[in-house]
Amino acid sequence: MTLTILRKAKNKFLLTVGYAAALVFISNKINGQKEYEVACVGFYNQENLFDTIVDPDTNKILQEDFTPLGPKSWDSKKYKEKLENMSFAISKMGLESTPDGMAILGVAEIENRLVLEDLVGQKAIKDRDYQIVHYESPDRRGIDVALLYQPKYFKLESSKTFTLTMEGNDHFYTRDQLLVTGELLGERMHFIVCHWPSRRGGEKRSSPKRVAAAELTMQIMDSIRKVEPDAKIIMMGDLNDDPVSKSIKKVMKPKASPQDVAQSDLFNPTADLYKSGNGTLGYNDAWNLFDQMILTGPFIDLEKSYDDFGYYGFKIFNEAFLIQQEGQYKGYPHRTYSYGQYIAGYSDHFPVYVTLLRAKK
Repeated sequence: MTLTILRKAKNKFLLTVGYAAALVFISNKINGQKEYEVACVGFYNQENLFDTIVDPDTNKILQEDFTPLGPKSWDSKKYKEKLENMSFAISKMGLESTPDGMAILGVAEIENRLVLEDLVGQKAIKDRDYQIVHYESPDRRGIDVALLYQPKYFKLESSKTFTLTMEGNDHFYTRDQLLVTGELLGERMHFIVCHWPSRRGGEKRSSPKRVAAAELTMQIMDSIRKVEPDAKIIMMGDLNDDPVSKSIKKVMKPKASPQDVAQSDLFNPTADLYKSGNGTLGYNDAWNLFDQMILTGPFIDLEKSYDDFGYYGFKIFNEAFLIQQEGQYKGYPHRTYSYGQYIAGYSDHFPVYVTLLRAKK
């Protein structure tokens, strides 16, 4: 299979689908070329994207670390370098499919709207004119989720957040789940950005929190699908669980193969990747695939007609510049700090994204 770039056009990137090694992409009846609109939708955990100032109105425990006098000696120079690094990584995502990169990008571990404004204003991505959807979360660490979008691709209709609570635990605070609805090149879609509770205290002990988070995500999805049975929803985030974990496998119950996905089902393109040993973050000489994107059934087009936007592929963006090249953690994501030592990296997570195709009309 080959995808050949024809030309760049406003709001779209036109591709031709050809043949290679006897592989047929659309159907064995098609001869010649077909043009497509392409949109990439991704997620990227920013690993503690904090400015250098403590917000007096939030009183969050992690903010003290990210100040010039804090234990990380976090100053303007490091903050600027972090912004440059993260924006550079974002600028490179999806370029094999579209020169505009991520039409939509969910992000996590960001302190506030200000750091997002600084991020989208960086030279590497400034010309994409990313707009911001952000709400403050009650999280104890002072971190939120948000969604960035290019207005030439996406028209925002509405947004809201959902707070996760744990019965019997009045002192539980975590990131809200963000729902954003709008039109992607004229087609109605919904995006849910999540950062489920961490594994602090151990995977088994903390699992009920992520199960509750998955139940909340399903409630959001079900409320949408009750009104729109054929709704196209992409849930994305750092789930702090793998595709085989209870929160996903038992609560959300997504299918791993497109061939098994009915309209009412969910599809998790990361499931088979995880079984093959791929991951988005490393820990104790093993890979986890916490950064996932789960799609509703209407994205699956087994006939490959792509009359409307359909799922084409999923990618873990683990290019060489995002990988630690030496030392004890060689091969892992090249992060900002390692055991308290500033190493001027990117994030401890690799970003991920899906590519959507639609036949040019």
